[in-house]
Amino acid sequence: MSHYRRNYLAGGTFFFTVKLANSKSCLLVEQIDLLREAYAFVQQRYAFETVAVCVLPNHIHAVWALPDGDDDYSLRWRLLKTKFSDAFESLENISASKKRRREKGIWQRRFYEHTVCDDADLRRCVDYVYFNPVKHGLVNRVIDWPYSTFHRDVSLGLYPPDWAGDVADFDAGERKQ
Repeated sequence: MSHYRRNYLAGGTFFFTVKLANSKSCLLVEQIDLLREAYAFVQQRYAFETVAVCVLPNHIHAVWALPDGDDDYSLRWRLLKTKFSDAFESLENISASKKRRREKGIWQRRFYEHTVCDDADLRRCVDYVYFNPVKHGLVNRVIDWPYSTFHRDVSLGLYPPDWAGDVADFDAGERKQ
C-alpha cells in the first residue's frame, strides 16, 4: 500500500487538483449547480478562502487559504466529494473496496496538493488555474471560460480581461498558411 505524505500546515495556502474517476466525463460542468451547492455547503461549515478555482469538465483546480490554526483540507475535499456524489446513484462497475467505503465511483480517491511557498509561487499557481481551460483547448481566451474565479479577479482589477491573450493569435513557430 502506498503511503502519501501530505503537508498539513495550519493557516497555509494550497494548490489542489481533484479529478473525476472517468477522465472522459463532463459531469462537473454538466452539473455545475450541484457542484456549487456542495462547495458552498463545505465552505459554510469549514471556512476557507477561495484564492482561485477553475472547474473543468473532469477536474477542478483550486487554491485555498485555510484559517489560522486549521490544516484540514482533506476533510473539506472529502465532504465536497461526498456532498456532490449524494445526488447520483453508485456506478455499477466499481471495485469492492469502493463499495466497502460507500464510494460511488465518481471521483478519484486521491487528489494532488502543493503547499504554496511564497508570493511568486502563489502567482504561478493562480495563473496555472486560470490558464487551464486554454491549455486543454476548451477556449481560446481565459475570459471565455465561465467556470472560474478569473471573472471575479478581473472585476477586482487583479487581472486584465485580455490576460494571456488569444490562443488563436499565439505563434508557436508553426508556419501560417
